Parts: sequence; structure tokens; C-alpha cells
Amino acid sequence: MKKRVLSGIQPSGRLHLGNYLGAMKQHIAAQDVADRECYYFIANYHSLTSLRDRDQLRELSIDVARTYLALGLDPQKALIFLQSHVPEVCELTWILSTLTPMGLLQRCTSYKDKLAKGIPADHGLFAYPVLQAADILIYNSHLVPVGADQKQHIEVCRDIAQRFNQTYGELLVIPDPDIRPDVAVIPGTDGQKMSKSYKNTIDLFGTPKQLKSQVMSIVTDSKGLEEPKDPDTCHVYNLYKYFATDAEQTEMAARYRAGGYGYGHAKLALLEKLESFLQPHRDRYQYFLDRPDEVMDILQTCGQKARAVARETVNNVRNAVGLI
Repeated sequence: MKKRVLSGIQPSGRLHLGNYLGAMKQHIAAQDVADRECYYFIANYHSLTSLRDRDQLRELSIDVARTYLALGLDPQKALIFLQSHVPEVCELTWILSTLTPMGLLQRCTSYKDKLAKGIPADHGLFAYPVLQAADILIYNSHLVPVGADQKQHIEVCRDIAQRFNQTYGELLVIPDPDIRPDVAVIPGTDGQKMSKSYKNTIDLFGTPKQLKSQVMSIVTDSKGLEEPKDPDTCHVYNLYKYFATDAEQTEMAARYRAGGYGYGHAKLALLEKLESFLQPHRDRYQYFLDRPDEVMDILQTCGQKARAVARETVNNVRNAVGLI
């Protein structure tokens, strides 16, 4: 039996290299795994906690789809759809929320982290994990790809699902986290984790001029051209490794340690690798940019398939809890 894999991505900004290396690359590869059935949703309901511009939300939502398609996602092999095309997820969220303890939500580190960063607290932000649980449970998902730092989200989902099953019967599939220990935190241009909120990203489909500007702005230490350098602590080298062969990595590392090799040289080498990787995908991105109706048709077709599964789950849940 195939295992259903589910993941979502928020349309809160243009997708960047960190999104690709940290999640999208694995999502696209999973569509060719024989025992996997992949569902990927664009989490536009979730984005309402931080994005309140109507036109921007719509454009960014479609851009997520364009970007996935440009990078190789095949809608014949994996579903990609808008979260809002499956409104049943909101009904399931409410039903699950009636079983979710306040203390469970108060312990969520993502909520506390956002408060610490000065993001105003509202119900949507606080109850975010319940909607996230509904996203997973409504499709009978078996596996949810997450980084090690996101494991708590799946633990909360499992807790909620188990509470439901204990109350109403064994109805919901209990998902497992699919943790990829080999996926490291991708450094941004300032050395922190690459994130739209930190404004330190390298965009996937900006112009070549923008790409060069972002790469050349990567922060390095103050060592001069002739001084030996440690490649393992350099953000430029750590990004270069994702696109270079083993031999190319070894060669650059040796140049770092020998001295006479500046950070500017390394940045240009990284830029060349990124241009080589992105160019064919950039052409594909432009194809979908010119054909918005085709992108929307894909989203709607995939959304209808996903919604059929969601409706069955919600109908079963409604019957189990006694809703008429």
C-alpha cells in the first residue's frame, strides 16, 4: 500500500534557495518514489496570520505553484493545490479544537518564538497548530516531511488525533514525521537561517542582476586575500557544496586553506553554479508566468482530487461526533 505524504508551504513571499534545498527538492524527488503518494498544498489560510493584502496573497499563492512546476513537480505524479480549495479543513479544525487543551497550544515553541519577535498575538496565531493538524489529518496522511526543529508540530497533531480517536473511535490516521537529518539549516546572506522574515534570502527566480547582488552580499569574515581560510565556517562555501561535485568541493576547500583565494572568488564560483542550475528552470518559470490559466487549471484539478478525500474524512468525522 502506498503511503500518503503531505506537506504545505506558505505563500508569504517569493520562494528562495532555502525553501528549495530545505524542502522543495525533497518534495519533488518524492513524486518518483514508488510507494509514495504526494499531496502538497499552498497554505493560504495559514498566511492570513501575517499577510493581509488581498492582491499580494493571491499573487504569491499562484507563484508558489509556478515555482514548484518550474522546478519539476509533475501534477500527474503529485497533487499541488490551494488550501482554500478544500474549505472542509476549516470545519475539521473547529471540531478538533473542541478536543485540544489550551496547555498544549501554550507550549508550542513556534507561538512563543513569534511573540518574542514582537508579532502581535491573535487567535489565528495561537490556534495555528490545530489548523495544521486538520491539514494533515483530513487527507489520512501517513508521513509529513519536517526538519528536526519542526518535530513538535507533528507531535501536537498526533496528540490531537489520539484524543479524537479515544473519544469517538479509531477514525483518524496517526501520522509520523519524516525527518531528514541530512538536510541542514540553509544559511542566508547574513549567516542566519535563510528566511523571508530575516530578509536574507537568495531568490530562486529573480533576475540575474538580483541573483548576483544577493550572492555578493553574503557576509564573510574580514580575512584578506592571502590569508588561509576555514571553508567549513564560510557561508559561501556551505552554499556552494549543494551545487558542486565532490571534486569541486575538495578543490575549493583546498584553495581556502592554502590562502591566495578571496571570498570574492568563492562568491563568483557560487554564482556560476547557481546560474547553471537555475537557467533551465527560469525558462520553465517564464513559461508558466505567461500562462496563468494553465496554472489555475492544474490547481483546480488537483484541488478537486484532494477535496474528494477531505470530504470523505469530514463526513466520517461529522457522523462520529453526532453532527446532523
